[in-house]
Amino acid sequence: MGSEQDPHVPPPSLWPVGFAVGIATLLVGLVVDPKLIAPIGAVITVIFAFLWVRDVMGERSGAMEVEPQMAPTTEGEAVLAEPEPEPEEEDDRFPRSKFLEGATLGLGAAIGGLVTVPALGFMVAPAFLKQHTHNVDLGPIGDFAEGQFMVATFLVDPAAGEVSRRTAYIRNNGVLKDLPSFTILSNRCAHLGCPVQVNGLPLDDQKSTEKGVDRIPTAAAAGFGCPCHGGQYDSEGNRTAGPPVRALDRYEVRIKDGRLLLGKTFSVSDVDGTGAEAKIHKYELAGPGQHVDGPEAWLYPLQPPR
Repeated sequence: MGSEQDPHVPPPSLWPVGFAVGIATLLVGLVVDPKLIAPIGAVITVIFAFLWVRDVMGERSGAMEVEPQMAPTTEGEAVLAEPEPEPEEEDDRFPRSKFLEGATLGLGAAIGGLVTVPALGFMVAPAFLKQHTHNVDLGPIGDFAEGQFMVATFLVDPAAGEVSRRTAYIRNNGVLKDLPSFTILSNRCAHLGCPVQVNGLPLDDQKSTEKGVDRIPTAAAAGFGCPCHGGQYDSEGNRTAGPPVRALDRYEVRIKDGRLLLGKTFSVSDVDGTGAEAKIHKYELAGPGQHVDGPEAWLYPLQPPR
């Protein structure tokens, strides 16, 4: 047996793996779902970081096991020799090396946070700011004839210019429970996002413009169609033929001081009934080609911010 002792190696631990999983979950959650996934990742990270630090500190504070040495006797036989007691050191509870190590790690973590957090915030934050906020004034509700679709084009963000122009199909459904009822359909096809067209003749000679919103009445609309891939929808936006996976998206409606205001966009699986009496199966806004109900929706458990 040699007199040299093997270096002390900490036992294998799963805490670093859990810590890495927590960090990955946190970063993914910041992009995909900051309200649910990100907090879960933060909790996992904190728990495994605590367990990891506790293990490391416990290993360092625990005494190292000393392998008993074999001492030869006069007859050549080896017997166990009692280990010599280690000399007691005064004031060794907080040695300078541990203080410097902790201070270095803490300072490095602080610097890393100061450098990483702002950069991460600038990369991630814009995806979650001003989502679904249109606040577009479409004009007085009296300008929309009851039972007739009107094509409206508008700028979601006037500062961005024409790149933010959108189109919606608006129909005045009349009065429901003493309140005006409107249907506002998005022109984005639920297949691949191509612009659908109204299956009716736009009356361009009756076009009107107010506050940057162009409004064109249409003749009796039998529905909507996608010229790109043949998707067809009825007058409520339900898919009737072609490859679309759901009904057309819709806009929320708000009426203020007798004017029609455009709200958030949401997705629709299908619509039962028509006009003011229609029952809309509403979901969070999903991307083109993504199912929002049924077993197929399990393939899209998370939706990116829009």
